[in-house]
Amino acid sequence: MAEQIIHFHPDRTPDRQEGPRGQIEKIGLFLRRKRRPIIAIQWLIVILYAAMVVIPAFLPLPPEDAHIWDNLRLFAQFCFWGLWWPGVMIATVTMGRVWCGLFCPEGAVSEWASRYGRGKALPRWLKWSGWPFVAFVCTTVYGQLVSVYEYPQAALLVLGGSTVAAIVIGLLYGREKRIWCRYLCPASGVFAVLAKIAPLHYKVDRAAWDRYQGNFEPVNCAPLLDVRRMTSASECHSCGRCAGQRGAVAYATRSPFSEILDINAPAKTSDALTLVYGVLGVATAAFQWTLSPWLLSAKLAAAEWLVDHNRFALLDNDVPWWLLTHYPEASDLFTWLDGILILAYLLGGGFLLGSLLLAGPLVATRLVRTKGLSWQRFALALTPLAAASVILGLSMLTVTHLKAEHLWLGWLPYFRVTLLTAGCFGSLWLAFRLLLPADVKAGLRCVAGLVMLWPVGLMAGVWTLVFFVW
Repeated sequence: MAEQIIHFHPDRTPDRQEGPRGQIEKIGLFLRRKRRPIIAIQWLIVILYAAMVVIPAFLPLPPEDAHIWDNLRLFAQFCFWGLWWPGVMIATVTMGRVWCGLFCPEGAVSEWASRYGRGKALPRWLKWSGWPFVAFVCTTVYGQLVSVYEYPQAALLVLGGSTVAAIVIGLLYGREKRIWCRYLCPASGVFAVLAKIAPLHYKVDRAAWDRYQGNFEPVNCAPLLDVRRMTSASECHSCGRCAGQRGAVAYATRSPFSEILDINAPAKTSDALTLVYGVLGVATAAFQWTLSPWLLSAKLAAAEWLVDHNRFALLDNDVPWWLLTHYPEASDLFTWLDGILILAYLLGGGFLLGSLLLAGPLVATRLVRTKGLSWQRFALALTPLAAASVILGLSMLTVTHLKAEHLWLGWLPYFRVTLLTAGCFGSLWLAFRLLLPADVKAGLRCVAGLVMLWPVGLMAGVWTLVFFVW
């Protein structure tokens, strides 16, 4: 086997037994050889992306009898929020960050701009690991305040602003790298978490790398990874540029739970907080605030109090559209009170939900007190549930469009229950597998396992409220 690995070369098929594994390795080698067609596809996506972000922002409101297939504004809205985001999340969970490496228009233009940039040294503040989490929360909250899912003007502001920022970062710090994607992209933290359970990844054989004696071409790893020491799929963009490098890198299958169960794999605090407070906290609040009777009751009570005390400033709806939703032609106007309550619900509710969820991993860690079983790793055990949650939330947008087209959705409750159940059982299975090697009494392991039932049950309860109660 060692000799076979040594003769592994990116420009030819490795001399290995044919089968599913061999075919999967060939996909990685194919991606490495076909960089020019991939770049051409990326630029095609850039053009389509720009057109579908910019043009609908200058179109009038669609008439009541308009459909997805005969109105560009509705079509773009459905493509972005009904297909694109759910599809990207599903792809990340199944194949890793292939969207980032092969298709993302922001990554492509940022890397292109970096070729002509100043190539300045990266400042220390830019490398802070918390930026993806902060950017995700800010983008999510701001998007809800301006109704980014409903209005193309808001989408142009949010998505266009993000793209411009990616280009600027590329011009300042690039050197043919994707600095924006690595450190600042609002979606990067979410992708990093979900990619941990992807059954496809680029596997690095460290021993084969070190003993390789042949010639090889250097790899331009756009997200600045040390490929030789790569043990996680979180930051790998799955672009295929390193496939076959030094006979040690291969596109391969793995158990979707192997990375989280591997005590030697990193369990970063930034990933754990993004999962708990970002994906399961703020994002869940963002998906369900429009349905929440609690928010409606708070709004009615606050408005009544303001009227009774002759304080009408917060009931004013003359607010700029780029700050709060303001579209008189659609009779959709947010007041200052709406903005304050939505902000409080997303941030306060998201923080509260995240803190309640985090109680499980914290208590489980204290119970077992075993090296390697940190609260971060127990929190990452909730990744399957987080994947199910974000896909369920984003698919609500898909369902909204399909309902408007009067399509049959009798399958929807079964799909939701199945996906939520799979996420819950996946997270519980991970938690109990982590507890098996713990060097404590069986009773403590059982108690820790029961403690991990709490965050799973809580999220199941939240989604049950959204889909079957509210």
